[in-house]
Amino acid sequence: MQKSPVVQTVKTVSPAVVSIIISKDLPKIRKYYIQPFDEFLGPYGPPMLQYRREGSQKVKIGGGSGFFVFPEGVILTNRHVVALPEVDYTVITTDEKEYKAEVLARDSVNDVAIIKIKDPKGKKFPTLELGDSSQLELGQDVITIGNALGAFQNTVSTGVVSGLSRFITAASGLGQTQDLRGLIQTDAAINPGNSGGPLIDLDGKVIGINTAIVLGAQNIGFAIPINNAKKDLTDLKKHGRIIQPFLGVRYILINKALRETFEEKYQARLPVDYGALVIREPGPGDQAVVPNSPADKAGVSENDIILEFNKTKITEKNPLQDLIHKCKVGDIVEVKILRGDKIGTAKLKLEERK
Repeated sequence: MQKSPVVQTVKTVSPAVVSIIISKDLPKIRKYYIQPFDEFLGPYGPPMLQYRREGSQKVKIGGGSGFFVFPEGVILTNRHVVALPEVDYTVITTDEKEYKAEVLARDSVNDVAIIKIKDPKGKKFPTLELGDSSQLELGQDVITIGNALGAFQNTVSTGVVSGLSRFITAASGLGQTQDLRGLIQTDAAINPGNSGGPLIDLDGKVIGINTAIVLGAQNIGFAIPINNAKKDLTDLKKHGRIIQPFLGVRYILINKALRETFEEKYQARLPVDYGALVIREPGPGDQAVVPNSPADKAGVSENDIILEFNKTKITEKNPLQDLIHKCKVGDIVEVKILRGDKIGTAKLKLEERK
């Protein structure tokens, strides 16, 4: 009987896929009872429940997936998998060996992180080859591998690329949200715990990093295109950190719906239905324009509307953050700004995000 090509691909790539366990030292509490006592009348009333701390214990608080990209123990995963501070990350390989890991870099724009086994002791790990996510086609066969539900290591599922260039707002277990754009949509099953695992083509090349699911839906999952992570790996190898360009404004994207809502709420009309409205977030101490940032140096002010970035109109399909992310630190860019009823342009030099 002829075997499916999926079988051979899974055999080839599985050794490079890992589970990531997140654990934390938490107080160990012991229950005990005391008997109320009166020096004249003796014991009275029911025993009272008390609690006593007796040291600490390591508790598993989460999990995810990842895969080796460099034989020295360097692993790609999702940023939201390794977002917590002051916790321990343990990598479990397919041969069930456990290794302590450290976070090398977190991408603040894409849901990508790079971690490394702390002390590989000269061991070389199997790696996966990175493909080209720009060449994906609708209907293309794909495979996902990961630590499903944080309990079922190296779970395999298959499907197709069912959508490209998707936009979602993803929520993490920490109550944080992040806008993710340009995602690959697939009907291959992605479950909690699969986050950070590879989305693979039939040649065994990674074309995405599994990142999100739609709760209440069937067969709708999303992956970060692998090309987004390639730049992070290059930066880390060359500079020891992820380098990202920085403009220095807080903003909301304007669309027709926001324009109508703004008018109803503030009794003021936005003059356009596109662009980025420079505005501070609610909360004390927040600023619309970061002091001494490229935007500040160029004279951008709160309530300005940035209409274009490098002659590209800012819309929901071309949001400001995506346009910035396509540039390099040090690039000189031109922005078109609407202030009141006047339109002007300014040139600024992008700096590195700190």
